[in-house]
Amino acid sequence: MPQTRRALFPFAALSASYFAHIGFFNPYLPLWLKEMGLGLVAISLLTSVQAATRLFAPYVWGWISDHTGERVKLLRIGAAVALASACLLWLQLTPVWLGVVLLVMFTHTSSMMPMSEAAMAHLVSQGGAFDAKRYGRVRLWGSIGFLVTVFVAGAWFEAFGMHQFPTMTILSLLAVLVSAMALPDLKEAGHAELEPVPVRSVLAQPAVRWFFAGAFFHVLSHIGIYVFFSLYLDSLGYSKTLIGVMWAVSVVVEIAWFFWQSRWLHLLPLSGWMFLCSVAMALRMVLTAAWADVLLVLVLAQALHALTFAAHHTACIALLSHHFPGRLRGRGQALYTVLAYGFSGVIGGLLGGLLSERWGLASVFWVSVLTSLVAVAATWKVWRHHHPAAEVNA
Repeated sequence: MPQTRRALFPFAALSASYFAHIGFFNPYLPLWLKEMGLGLVAISLLTSVQAATRLFAPYVWGWISDHTGERVKLLRIGAAVALASACLLWLQLTPVWLGVVLLVMFTHTSSMMPMSEAAMAHLVSQGGAFDAKRYGRVRLWGSIGFLVTVFVAGAWFEAFGMHQFPTMTILSLLAVLVSAMALPDLKEAGHAELEPVPVRSVLAQPAVRWFFAGAFFHVLSHIGIYVFFSLYLDSLGYSKTLIGVMWAVSVVVEIAWFFWQSRWLHLLPLSGWMFLCSVAMALRMVLTAAWADVLLVLVLAQALHALTFAAHHTACIALLSHHFPGRLRGRGQALYTVLAYGFSGVIGGLLGGLLSERWGLASVFWVSVLTSLVAVAATWKVWRHHHPAAEVNA
């Protein structure tokens, strides 16, 4: 146990630095693009580049890591290339060239967490059961990193302007590279010499198909938060500092969930948690769409992030660990990133841009209510196909 705990420390550092980067980059990229004079459609296209890379990059990197066992080396390569490409953001780029730079950068960052999650899920699984307590205690450092930068960046940009965005991007990715270099130089046994594992046979299982359907529509509902939330609050007159505070509220409850989740996860099966989280997502979208101008209601909506992201994420990672064990692990995590975050990010980003251009930013969140209800229906199916072996160690 102590040896496993020590092995998890570097993953906590990588999680903290990676999500510290995400903590300012994702919320404030749309505002930086707006500062450059780009319209909503152009902003939605450029912010969708990250989701577009998730359609192919995670599975390709996951396949390579499964067959070579070189997860750590691949993480280091990804961090180095992402940092090098981010340096180009200092240049005065046209929207097209900016899209190319973001494409290269996101191709290498979008696969880092699936590979890290795959390695960490293996470390925290005992006897086929997922140890939620140890996983949560590592994953919360990512939330802490996100919290620090989303809060500090809001105040920083408010005081000094959005032109500092490229500099903060480079510094945050430098921290990611340093963290990746600090990982133990471990290599898992490669599987190239073994017979290919039939991924299709796993996907043919009804429970797995409904799982990915539920994850897709749940995350699709979340895209309004990821891409348009900062713009939405900005249009309602919120300051950049207060926008950062609203992001921080969601991350504080996320941290609390990851720290204490072992106390609650045993109350429902993992599939039941997926269902409950999708119900909470529908409620969150209604509150955000209808009453975001009321600060207390907005705080309540953001507090639901404990369920709509943190609890949902843990349930999904644990279910993936059950359905995609052993040498399927990297590809299972990659499929989750591709199907849940890749397709939903592209569709949500582009559709959200068109909706907001025509009917205003609030329309994005009203449509998210509908997609949340589809997620509720799909996760109900997952719950009906509940497998008792797919549980966690609390």
